Order: sequence, then structure tokens, then C-alpha cells
Amino acid sequence: MANVGTKKLGQQGLCVSEQGLGCMGMSFLYGPPKPEQEMIDLIHYAVNRGVTFLDTSDMYGPETNEILLGKALKGIREKVQIATKFGITWANGEFGVSGDPAYVRAACEASLKRLDVDYIDLYYQHRVDTSVPIEATMGELKKLVEEGKIKYVGLSEASASTIRRAHAVHPITAVELEWSLWTRDSEAQIIPTCRELGIGIVTYSPLGRGFFASGAKLLESVTDYDYRKGSPRLQSENLEHNQALFQKLSEISSRKGCSPSQLALAWVQHQGNDVVPIPGTTKIKNLNDNIVSVSVHLSADDMKEIEAIFHVDAAAGGRSREEELQMSWMNSETPPYSTLH
Repeated sequence: MANVGTKKLGQQGLCVSEQGLGCMGMSFLYGPPKPEQEMIDLIHYAVNRGVTFLDTSDMYGPETNEILLGKALKGIREKVQIATKFGITWANGEFGVSGDPAYVRAACEASLKRLDVDYIDLYYQHRVDTSVPIEATMGELKKLVEEGKIKYVGLSEASASTIRRAHAVHPITAVELEWSLWTRDSEAQIIPTCRELGIGIVTYSPLGRGFFASGAKLLESVTDYDYRKGSPRLQSENLEHNQALFQKLSEISSRKGCSPSQLALAWVQHQGNDVVPIPGTTKIKNLNDNIVSVSVHLSADDMKEIEAIFHVDAAAGGRSREEELQMSWMNSETPPYSTLH
């Protein structure tokens, strides 16, 4: 079995595996937390296969996913690139967002402790705080870079203008966003902006939160405690339409000699040398299947055929619940920095 290669992310020197591993589902959102030792074994297996770019967040658990990752990385810290995030708060049963400089520093210190590491390779603002100028948040992140506590800075779910303003304060190495066959809203402005500025692109949920692995059958394994149960695209009024899309994907993948999920992931990987997908999984078999997608070749004609089916507005239903979309790049404009002076 061939292992995963490496790729340069951004222009500041960060090198990561060309396919990463999203660790969220091991501890959070997709049903109950998975057995700790099994997840540690999975992470070790992934690293041995060359999947060394590991993505987590202080929000996953909350906090327990970082603790899990910290345990898994004992003795292999220098082999991996750790990406974690700050900015989503959880108190009294409600989500919030904070980009306050004092909070940024406190969150970083707490993540370093949970991960049990001296530095974080890539530190993202998970969601943009629209009450704090992005320049103020970035100013504190710049200090953390200068102190060696973080190596590189990233943004998640940020608009094109927010990315520009942030990048003017300190270079942004990567922008994390949802990009898949049925989520292509970033292509109009955000992707071109990243490329103009030399910013790497990290894509979460490249498999449509698992839909492109099994289509509507996904619902058979989704429990009441699984976030996806309430996903707009999996509701009855949208499911038939989206299942028809999956069926067309399956027909193409059959001709290509791969699975639908491998084809969907290969499509993301063919978007450019600046794109790194981070599919999540809790099973070694699925990890191996995802790695195979790196070697799936898609011609220009293949890409056109796929994109004719999965055009920008192809999917029925929103990519997230309405309250979550309010925290996405579509609502990430912050006050002008002049308001601080």
C-alpha cells in the first residue's frame, strides 16, 4: 500500500500530508465518543501511513478531543502537524464566539496544556467574532507566533474581505472551509482570494459528512445523538433529490473503478496543489479507503462530467442549520479597526 505524500500549505513554510485526518468525530458531534484506545491506535496507524496533518479544536468535546490527541502523540510529536482552533465558546448550553485578544491567549495556553505540547503548528480562529476587529484578534496571534507558541496562523469560515484584513496584519497560512461536491459556495470569492494571497486551503467535510460514502443509507447508522440527524440535506423533503445525485456519482465511480467516496474525495484533491482535504473517520478501513483516493486520476472530461451533475446549487437543503450558517463566512465581517482608537 502506498503512503500519503506531502504538500506545501501556504507560503510561510508549513509542509503537511497531502491528505489530513479530521479528529472531531472521535470525540464529538457524530454520536457518543469512541473508545479511547481504538482512536489512539487509529491515529498511530494514520501517521504510519503518512497522514500526519491532524485537525482538532478546543470545541470538540468540548476539550476532550485535544486531550485524546495529546495522549496519542506521546513519542511521535515531531512526526505530525497539529492544527487546532479557538473562538467558539460554550456556556450555559449556548454557543458563542470570541476573538478578544485576552481570550485568544488564554485559549492557546489551554490548548497547549491539553495537547501536552510546546507549540501548535497551525492555530485557526474557528469562527470570526463580528464584535471584535479582526486586526485586534490577529495582533494577539502575531504575538503568539513571535513567542513560539504557535508556528502558523489560520482562519476558518472567514469571508474574502476578512481574510484580506487579517492577512495584512500577519500572514495567513491556511483558510479552513467546507468544500465538497455539494458545498461549493466558497468558489466565487473565497478560493480566488486565497490564491491571490498565496494562502493554503484546507477542506473539511469533503465527503459531505459521510453522505458520499453510502448515500441515504447513512441514516441507518445515525443515532439520535448524531448531529447529522438534523442536517437539512438529510431531511425527507431533500433526501430523494440528494440520493439521485449520489446515484449518479456511483455510476461514474463504477466506471472509474473506485468507490463513490473515493471519487468525491479525488474531486476535492484535483482542485489544486494548494488544497488539502481533512476527511474524518473512526475506522481504519475507511482511512485506507480515503488514502486510495489520492491515486484516483480524474481527467478534464471527468471533472466536467462530475461538475455538470454537482453544480454550485445542485444539492437540496442548506449545508448546515440556519443558526450555524449565521456563524459561517457569510456573516464574518468585523468592525473597522479604527473603532479601537
